[in-house]
Amino acid sequence: MARLIDATTAAHLAAALPDAVARLVAGELVAFPTETVYGLGARADQAGAVAKIFTAKGRPSDHPLIVHVADVAGASAFAAELPLVAQRLMAAFWPGPLTVIVPRRAGIGAEAAGGQDTVGLRCPDHPVALALLRAAADAGVPGVAAPSANRFGRVSPTQAAHVASEFEAEPDLRVLDGGDCAVGIESAIVDCSRGHPVLLRPGRLTVAEIEAAAGEPLRARDATAPRASGTLEAHYAPQAKVRLMTAAQLDAALTVWASSGNKPSSAAPTLAVYSRSRRPAVAGVVLHRMPGDAAAVAHELFAVLRTLDATRAPLIWVETPPPLPEWDGVRDRLQRAAAA
Repeated sequence: MARLIDATTAAHLAAALPDAVARLVAGELVAFPTETVYGLGARADQAGAVAKIFTAKGRPSDHPLIVHVADVAGASAFAAELPLVAQRLMAAFWPGPLTVIVPRRAGIGAEAAGGQDTVGLRCPDHPVALALLRAAADAGVPGVAAPSANRFGRVSPTQAAHVASEFEAEPDLRVLDGGDCAVGIESAIVDCSRGHPVLLRPGRLTVAEIEAAAGEPLRARDATAPRASGTLEAHYAPQAKVRLMTAAQLDAALTVWASSGNKPSSAAPTLAVYSRSRRPAVAGVVLHRMPGDAAAVAHELFAVLRTLDATRAPLIWVETPPPLPEWDGVRDRLQRAAAA
């Protein structure tokens, strides 16, 4: 199993950093926490190191990775230019849960970018991630490519234990344990490479917040947009089949379910439900109450999906989030999970 390294205190982090940095320098993988999810990292400037990420995850090599840097200045190693709108967004939200896609500097990061001439850059807002990136930069690693630390297409990890369970057959992997991720869903991604900002993936930040910082409206994604991490139709999926329903649809479906003779086996329930509305207990159904606050749901979403999946229920029914801007990131992840 992957080895967990305690980095939850300053003393533990200081003790863990030299080995983690040495591994990155040598082109090896290191998993680490960010404020969004845990990342599976390798130095982004070496093709062989980046290839290990794709192999470990089972991820297509043309599906781009996000390059994590220690600060705005660190972005210049990978960016051919930083358009003004990207500079505004970086100034407003870095470190934080926002990725900007900009023209890629020739000769660096091609493999991390999935072969494109653009690259996604982010500066994470987590003390472990920032300490690792700064120490790595001092050691000659300009940036760390790091998708979510899970098998491709599956539920993202927000705890170190999630990473260890995903890569239990990888005994050489080191996982820096920095506690639970505060945000809980991946960063918003804004393409700044084509003259006007385009939202490619929602996150915790709302469209209004991003537009206010950008100084102009976000445009809709079109067919010419760069490929971006986490934007495939089916993604973030547990083993169980996820189905989204309105509250009324969920009530009706549970009524039918309860009267249809579905019986729990001795080994597993027949159904798991994640909903904001309180519902009466039903035999064979695991009920998990969803918070009414979007940020609270984002924080727990992937952990809850993992918990419900662990019951071995073959179905997870989820109450569709409200059609409000602050729920866009959560709704996006659930829609992609249901599409799997």
